[in-house]
Amino acid sequence: MDSDTAAVERFRELLRIPTVSHARWDEVDEAAFTAFREALVRLYPRVHSVLECEVVADRSLLLRWRGRSDAAPLVLMAHYDVVPVVEGEWSHPPFAATIVGEGSDATIVARGAIDDKGALVAILEAVESLLAGGLVPENDVYLAFGHDEEVAGTGAPAIVELLAARGVRPALVLDEGGAVVSGAVPGVDVETAMIGVAERGVMTVGLTVREPGGHASTPPRLPATARLARAIVRLHRRPFPVRLVPPVRAMFATLAPHARGPLGRIYGALGLTGTVLERAMPRFGPETNALVRTTSVVTELSGAPGENVLASTARAAVNIRLLTGDTVAAALARVRRAVADPAVDVELRHGSNPSPVSPWRGEPWRRLSRAVIDTFGDDVVPTPYLQLGASDSRWFTAISDNVYRFAPFRLSSAEREALHAADERIRVDVWLRGIDFYRALIRLA
Repeated sequence: MDSDTAAVERFRELLRIPTVSHARWDEVDEAAFTAFREALVRLYPRVHSVLECEVVADRSLLLRWRGRSDAAPLVLMAHYDVVPVVEGEWSHPPFAATIVGEGSDATIVARGAIDDKGALVAILEAVESLLAGGLVPENDVYLAFGHDEEVAGTGAPAIVELLAARGVRPALVLDEGGAVVSGAVPGVDVETAMIGVAERGVMTVGLTVREPGGHASTPPRLPATARLARAIVRLHRRPFPVRLVPPVRAMFATLAPHARGPLGRIYGALGLTGTVLERAMPRFGPETNALVRTTSVVTELSGAPGENVLASTARAAVNIRLLTGDTVAAALARVRRAVADPAVDVELRHGSNPSPVSPWRGEPWRRLSRAVIDTFGDDVVPTPYLQLGASDSRWFTAISDNVYRFAPFRLSSAEREALHAADERIRVDVWLRGIDFYRALIRLA
């Protein structure tokens, strides 16, 4: 068995372990998480004999690879929990790690293939192979593997707290995020490595309407469900304003030379064209809309327990993703103004503000860009961008000014859309190339 085949088989073995996260830990299959950690020790013996390994917050992992210096450590992040599945929606069993296709089309279909075991196992493959070659990194390298990222849990915060107590201040932190893509930015045809320099904040707001209830045959003029529906419609009709924030401006400026026709001129002259562009972005689709405004969407609804019963309590959950510069407090106030109904209780369930913005100049950025080009070639353009989803990396901004979000995989739009959905998958060649990226980045550390 050649080395690539062996690496793929190790990856598939780890994908088959169903480390599914749930908000309530008593609903989690604890044995799966234990089995995953035990498999790592068996599959990566050099990593676990050379690196200092410890378990944090009961299930997260922190590994330290001592370099020649501890002055400017590198932190490589990933998480090994995955989101639940609806098996009937999948073309292949979600935890079978089935390989479909042949040659360059060979693809692994499995929950976690991209989010985020793909990165975690690629990191371990890179470190194991570099250890076999006798490498000693110039600076310490930490591997930080969370166990509950998908439920915004305790693993990553506990790791950060531990590193802070030890006085560790990373020179560079890299977590999951953007990928190598084509066509993600309107008018840009070259491949781009989308490196998140910041991420949006996230909050959930609860809308609740209460009434006495009763029989559905004699409804009041405005039952709780109708009042709630009106509040939802009001919120939907009053979207947050559009604006171009610094990471998005930097993305357009970087890609302006590569954009077709008039778009290149528009991207390169945002001082004059910014207002026009920010108004046009929502029309290009959901992703570009989310780059220029705080978004809100109702994700959960509940009402009466029976079809012939008036709801005594009607509830909705509103998921809000905060654009850089917005705050939880300001967004909550805006929701209350949009709902404009004292009979609708608007409460903050939980929330965190957007992350600080990491620089897209300086040595950490150059190191990331160099690793991208060394791995994928000069034709790929590294660019800053605003990550739309939340990740564990936001916790590391407390101890590092250089926190980035990039998964070193070439992904199509269909593959990106499969994250958290049925038939999550990654091409074998794409995953193997990701290992090369982590090797290159570690050598540059």
